[in-house]
Amino acid sequence: MNKVSRVALQIKKLDEDAMDAARASQDLLTKPRGSLGVLEELSIHLAGIYRTSMPFIRKKVVFTMAADHGVTQEGVSAYPSDVTSQMVLNFANGGAAINVLARHAGAEVRIIDIGVASGMDWPSVVVRRNIARGTENMAKGPAMSRDEAERAVATGIDLVYESIEDGANAVAVGDMGIGNTTAASAITAAITGRPVASVTGRGTGVDDVMLEAKIRVIERALMTNSPDPSDGLDVLSKIGGLEIAGLAGVILGAASKGVPVFLDGFVTGSAALAAHSISQNSRDYMIASHVSVEPGHKFALEHLGLTPLVDMRMRLGEGTGATFGFLIAEAACKILSEMATFESAGVSHSSKEGKQ
Repeated sequence: MNKVSRVALQIKKLDEDAMDAARASQDLLTKPRGSLGVLEELSIHLAGIYRTSMPFIRKKVVFTMAADHGVTQEGVSAYPSDVTSQMVLNFANGGAAINVLARHAGAEVRIIDIGVASGMDWPSVVVRRNIARGTENMAKGPAMSRDEAERAVATGIDLVYESIEDGANAVAVGDMGIGNTTAASAITAAITGRPVASVTGRGTGVDDVMLEAKIRVIERALMTNSPDPSDGLDVLSKIGGLEIAGLAGVILGAASKGVPVFLDGFVTGSAALAAHSISQNSRDYMIASHVSVEPGHKFALEHLGLTPLVDMRMRLGEGTGATFGFLIAEAACKILSEMATFESAGVSHSSKEGKQ
């Protein structure tokens, strides 16, 4: 049995007893029952993940994985492939949006070269785990071999295990890769069964002509490769990206260790679909931080049964939206641990709810 399969089997269901205890604690706090809405629901969800009635976020890490995509040869992006490596350097220098928002959220950013084509000599802050210098053109054949896809997923697992061993107990997934919304659209169409046109957006900002061409390219890739939606590794190898496979590994690895994964936008949503195809239990550890403007993202979340915490009309990637998930989750945990109960505050209960 390979590493990915072994890890998938280690992912447990949520702890229902811890969730029941957290729910009971919420009902003792000085507020009408359910009045904090999503904050209450999220605290209970986190209790099930952490297997304790008082969840606490200790250390947060964002995994921003970068890779190039051979499908850019088909003209699916408004930006050249060189931008992938240029943005990795921007991340390394601390100047990108993810750096700013992660600092605001008190999170560490781990920048991973898992498939950048340039072969640059990165600054030491960039983690070098390059599986291949980009994928092949999926419009003409498989994006990568099954072995490469498996190695990329295993790399994500190894990386998140390292961070968890170093104290992380909340992780977010982010991406960088010119052409990766094309791969994300293909994965989303393959796994959800939605028409390609309904899950394909403008990505880097392509015009109407390029958008129509992008849709045709994805349809051709699906017809050429016939990915099996029940086999996440098959989907990743045929129409995925190395960063998407790596992020699927982060999701699986975190879930196997009882750590929540805060999803970012569309590309990470496609990684979540692949992870779910490998292990359905992994879905319980995913938290949808926001919903992207990219149209396929809402269908990915619907397929997974996830409700986004916020909608801020974002579509950048990098892990930016997931940082807000961290902040909301921390607030949810603090409500449980810091808010007074009716009894401790000397506040009368509602006569309808009764004393809890």
